[in-house]
Amino acid sequence: MPSELMLVKPVALPAQSAVATVYESTNLADAFAIQLPFGTSSDPDVLWRFLILQQPSWIGWLTNVRDAIVACFGLKTAKDLATLSGEANADRIGIFKVYSKSETEIVLGEDDKHLDFRLSVLRTPDLSPPLGGQLTVSTVVHCHNLLGRAYILLIAPFHRQVVKASLRRAARIGWPKAGTDRGNSPDLRPLSGAE
Repeated sequence: MPSELMLVKPVALPAQSAVATVYESTNLADAFAIQLPFGTSSDPDVLWRFLILQQPSWIGWLTNVRDAIVACFGLKTAKDLATLSGEANADRIGIFKVYSKSETEIVLGEDDKHLDFRLSVLRTPDLSPPLGGQLTVSTVVHCHNLLGRAYILLIAPFHRQVVKASLRRAARIGWPKAGTDRGNSPDLRPLSGAE
C-alpha cells in the first residue's frame, strides 16, 4: 500500500463540517485526516462503522479502564451507552448517538453532565484520479464544569492516539469498497485483506 494512504495527519477543523460551529466555545477541537484509495466507499456511515469495527484491541482495554474510573463520578460508561443501541427507536452506532447524516458527513456524539461532544466523519472527494478522496475525523468538546475540564485534560492525549491508530489500522486492513453498504454487506468487505 502506498505510504500516502497510511499517513494520518492533523488538520484544521474543516469549515464545511457541521461540527465546526456546533458549540459557541470548545475545550477541545481537533481533526485528523487520511487519504482514501480509489474505489473506497463514499458513504461516511459505512466508513465510520468500518473504522470502529476494526479498532486495535488495546482501545477496548483503555475503554474499560475509563469506564471503571468515570463510573465513580456518575458519568455515562461505554457499557451504559451500548445498552441504548439495542432500543428499537435508538439512532445510534455502537455507543454513539447519531445527530445528523448527509452524503458526505455523519455527526455523532453524546451529552453528559460534565461535557458534550460531537464527532464528525467527513468524506471529501479528491480531484486526483488515482485517489479516492479524504476522510477527516473531527472532534469538538464543550465542557460544562470543572469535572469536564479535568476529564478532557486527562483524556485528550489518549483520544488523539485512539483516532490516529484507528485510521491507520483501517487503512492497513483496507477500506470498504464503493457500493458497500450496511444492507448488502454486514462485514463491510475491505478493499484488501492486508491483515
